[in-house]
Order: sequence, then C-alpha cells, then structure tokens
Amino acid sequence: MTQHQQTSIANIKGIGPETEKTLKELGIYDISDLLNYFPYRYDDYELRDLEEVKHDERVTVEGKVHSEPSLTYYGKKRNRLTFRVLVGHYLVTAICFNRPYLKKKLSLGSVVTVSGKWDKHRQTISVQELKNGPHQEDKSIEPVYSVKENVTVKMMRRFIQQALTQYADSLSDPLPEKLRTRYKLPDYHQALKAMHQPETREALTLARRRFVYEEFLLFQLKMQAFRKAEREQTQGIRQRFSNEELMKFVNSLPFPLTNAQSRVLREITADMSSPYRMNRLLQGDVGSGKTAVAAIALYAAILSGYQGALMVPTEILAEQHADSLVSLFEKWDISVALLTSSVKGKRRKELLERLAAGEIDILVGTHALIQDEVEFKALSLVITDEQHRFGVEQRKKLRNKGQDPDVLFMTATPIPRTLAITVFGEMDVSVIDEMPAGRKQIETYWVKHDMLDRILSFVEKELKQGRQAYIICPLIEESDKLDVQNAIDVYNMLSDIFREKWNVGLMHGKLHSDEKDQVMREFSANHCQILVSTTVVEVGVNVPNATIMVIYDADRFGLSQLHQLRGRVGRGEHQSFCILMADPKSETGKERMRIMSETNDGFELSEKDLELRGPGDFFGKKQSGMPEFKVADMVHDYRALETARQDAANLVASDAFWKEPEYEALRDQLLKSGVMDGEKLS
Repeated sequence: MTQHQQTSIANIKGIGPETEKTLKELGIYDISDLLNYFPYRYDDYELRDLEEVKHDERVTVEGKVHSEPSLTYYGKKRNRLTFRVLVGHYLVTAICFNRPYLKKKLSLGSVVTVSGKWDKHRQTISVQELKNGPHQEDKSIEPVYSVKENVTVKMMRRFIQQALTQYADSLSDPLPEKLRTRYKLPDYHQALKAMHQPETREALTLARRRFVYEEFLLFQLKMQAFRKAEREQTQGIRQRFSNEELMKFVNSLPFPLTNAQSRVLREITADMSSPYRMNRLLQGDVGSGKTAVAAIALYAAILSGYQGALMVPTEILAEQHADSLVSLFEKWDISVALLTSSVKGKRRKELLERLAAGEIDILVGTHALIQDEVEFKALSLVITDEQHRFGVEQRKKLRNKGQDPDVLFMTATPIPRTLAITVFGEMDVSVIDEMPAGRKQIETYWVKHDMLDRILSFVEKELKQGRQAYIICPLIEESDKLDVQNAIDVYNMLSDIFREKWNVGLMHGKLHSDEKDQVMREFSANHCQILVSTTVVEVGVNVPNATIMVIYDADRFGLSQLHQLRGRVGRGEHQSFCILMADPKSETGKERMRIMSETNDGFELSEKDLELRGPGDFFGKKQSGMPEFKVADMVHDYRALETARQDAANLVASDAFWKEPEYEALRDQLLKSGVMDGEKLS
C-alpha cells in the first residue's frame, strides 16, 4: 500500500471538519476510500438506438414533437403531461408527471432531447429531463453518488476529481500485470477514471469488469487463505478403512446408489482418508438420498475404529434418523443410540457411560449432543443435518467432542452455486443433483383463492382414500397490516367444516418444542388427518401418507421456501399434489407461481429465486455472513466469480504468490482483512 492511499481526506480542498465527519459516516476515511466510493448509478445522456435499450433502462433520445401535448389533472396537485416524439422510426409517448409548465415549452415539429426510463412494452418514456433543442455532445454519462446531509452529488464529484488529479497516478495497483493482461483489464488508474468520469459506455463497462473481478478475487483469496491456514494448523484424522468392506455395506442397501450419490461418496471418503480435516457441505434435494450417503460415511468411520455423531434440529427428526440407521445397520452389528432431552435419569446415565467406553458406534440426537457431560471415546465424524438451523457455537461444540473430527454439513435447501461458493467459500461443496429412479413427481397447481370450495372437495376426496393433508398459512394469527390468511382462523374454519369426519391439528412457531413434536407425532401416526401450520413444517419429518400440500397466499413465499414446503409430500407410493393458492398483483409474484407449477427441480428453482429476490434476501433478512460488494453482483457476474475462485485457489497454492514482489499489493489486502498475520505472509 502506498503512503498516499492512507492520506487523510482533509487534504482535499473543500473538506472541512463537518464535511469530513459526514464523509466518515459514508465510510470514507482516506484517499483510497474516496477513490473507491463508486457511483450507485449513472445518468446516461449519450444518444442510443432504442433497439439496443433494455426494458426499464434509462435512456436519452433526440426527436421531433409529433403531437400536441395533453395535460390531465388528478385531484388538486397531481397532473400528467403526455406528448408523442418521433425518434428515428419509433413513435414514442413521453410522459411527464407534475410539471405542467413544460406544456408551454413544447411546439409541434420542434426538436427536443428527452431523458428517462424506457418502457419497451408500451413504447413510453417516463421523462426525468427534457430540453428544447438537439442533444449536447459535451454531456454524455454523469455519475450519481449516494450522499447525505451537507454533502451533495456535485461536491462529491469535485472531491473525487481532486483526488484523481493529485493522487491516482501514485496509487499501487492490487491486480498484478499478469492477471490484467490475461483478462485484458485496464490498470487501476485508468479504471478509477472510467468509473468516476466515463467518456463512453464501453470504457465504463471495461472498468466495471475490472473491479468486479478484483472484488471477487480478493474475497476468494481470503477464503482460500483461511482454508490453507486452517489445514496447516489443524491435523485431521486420517481414517483408514477397507474399500472392499465399505462396498459390501453399499451393495447390501435395499436400493442402488444413483450416479450423483456415488460421486459425492467418493468426494467424502477421499476427504476422510486424507490427513486434513474434512469441512464439506452436502446439498441434496428432498428425497435425493443424503441419509444413505451419511450412513455410508458413518460406516467408513466405524471401519476405521472410530465413532460417528449425527445432530438434527428436532427430536422427532432425530427419532426418524435413528430408526432409519438402525434399519440400515441391522445385519452389521453396529450400535446406534438416540440422545435427546427426553432421555433422562438412569437410561441417560447408562447411555453416556456406553458412549464414553466406545460401546456406541453412532450417536444420533438434537442439541443434547453438545452438552458438557456427553463424551465420546473416539469421535472421528460429525454430521449435522440442516446445518443452517444450528448456531456457529453449537456446531463448534459438537466438533470439539473429538480430536479435530471430519465434519459434514447436510442441507435439503438447494443453494445456488454462486451463493454456495461465496457464503460457504471456506467449505468444499458436494451436490446430489439426481433423484432415484421411479420416484413420482409431485403435481403442482396454481389456483386463485376463490376456488377454495373446489380445493377442499379435492382434499376430502384424498382423505377418503386414507391420505393426509398439510394446509400452510403465512401467519399465525390475524394481522392489521397484512391481508393474508392466518393459521388459527383456517384451523377454526376447517375444524368446523370437517367436524365428526376428520381430525384437524394446528402447529405454529409459538408452540413449545415439546408441543410441536407432539402435534407431529399425532400427524405421523394418522391420529389427525389435516395439519394446519405455518412454515415450521418446512424442514422435517417423513410422513409418507401425506399426499396434499395446500399453501395459502403462496406468492408471499420465495421459490426455495415453497419448494421446501412442497417437499413435505411425495414421500410415499401414492401420487402427491401441491396446490398454490395465490392472487399475485405483481409480475414477480405471477412469475414465481408459474415457475413453481412448471418445475420440481430444487436447484433450478433456487437459481430463479436468486434472480428474482437477489442474494441479500435469499437467506432472509437475518442471515449474516453475506459479503457486500461495491460493484460486483453475484447473480449477474457469476462467471467472473467462478474465474476469480479458480485464480485464487491457484495463487494461494503457489510459492510465487507468497514471495514475489508483484503480488505484494494482494498480500497487503489479506493482511488488512485480518485473515492472516504478518508471520504467515513472510
């Protein structure tokens, strides 16, 4: 880092104490921060062919007024001015809101320059700026910055202009010349100038491409360096097992593995055989066979002379996993035990003693597994199911039960690849992207709320055949703010409609975990045939007899969440159905319903969900750990992300990166981020 990069912004003319304070609130402390404070948008005054302009893009056009302007009033203060402009062979309608004075400035046949948002479908421009006369060549692309209080956009432009003139030439370039040449990227100074003072759209595009790659590369370098440091500091368990013995167990399973399961299994067992600790995320859609892969990995640990642990979020899910493993290992003399908060007294004491003595091979349980008194004799493999449902500390506590055991995280929530390699960048990622043969597809239908009577008739028809149904509502109880159905009202309605015929259960987030488990047990045992619930059933138990999933106000949910809810059915031999009740008003809401009714592929849906909602909202508002990029967009720039990831892996693995002067600026960035200390970089 050069001296000038750390120069105070107070050295810029016009930045006094008050302005400096405001700039610091924007995250601008030194010259480097100021020069890297990029515009959030550009007002493009460059004339463009409307054929090339995308829907909703800002555009500037020059044309002749082709109709008398029409002024319409709405109420006392609101009005709309419309007139037609002939732009080349396009006849465009220009719309100006609340600017009636413009009418006097417009005359039929006169030349005007119009800037605004282009509606490609309606052939209209929502006018932001209008000037009489032809387009001025000296005004093409202007940067617009996010500002506050006593700092205006004009002031920000002036400050950055000074910084570019005085300091930009002397700043070190974080990107080595080799990488810039390989990808034909501008140097740091050229790119900064093009971001803040673009002369052409092409120059701006190239500068943006450079900073997108730089941001992704720095982020991935941090991830790769973290992994390298952890591997060097952490000696894992090299698990030694006979592949021949392992395959005997695989071949004994009541079903053949899919190609995807076999591929993932090879990745996991290779990790387990290595001297490094496994840190792997296993993604697989509902029903793709993650549990079978987990069972084989656990058996590999046992063949190596160790124990395994499987932690799941709920007690009833723990019971189901334990039952499943007992069934799979029935002929193999493997001891499987279940530990939850319900296991108490003498039974609990005996279980813990057997575990510490190494008499239990596999322990399945809830967060009870991480309690202090739970001690393993030789734990080598830790598996957590639906890992995002546990806190970081909970996962760490379970891992600490052994001497750096291998760790496998499993999730049925399909995560787009771009997010997986970003949010879980410090992990290896395995994906089961294939379903077992013969599995029936769930039929999904989008209907309006006014078809409720027909839907209930269909539900009853299925119930008469001995099936069960889920009814999902977005809220627990009535809300003054949202006009959507709530679980309590729907439960009362269905209890009244189906009284003396069918039992209706109710589950929601306000119930204690014991109460939720009890409701699910009753539903699993078919003691109640209809379960009204909020999204708390999104991840969980296996009820093969449930064949109908009805979701009220389905447009209130994201695609990934809808897919998780749909995955509660379709687990048995009977045909299953998912009914989306929704009257979406937005185009995005309608698009979600169309996509859901057309595909059952969770990974395809997750990619669409990411496109529609954006990365910040994919995991929900409370999700932490999402990186914030100034320029890069994980959805639209995913190819650059992939390239940067591979480059980062190659750099971190090379001696040159850690020693040669050309990579010093990149190493400085790692040092600045706190990923590695000075000794490791020397």
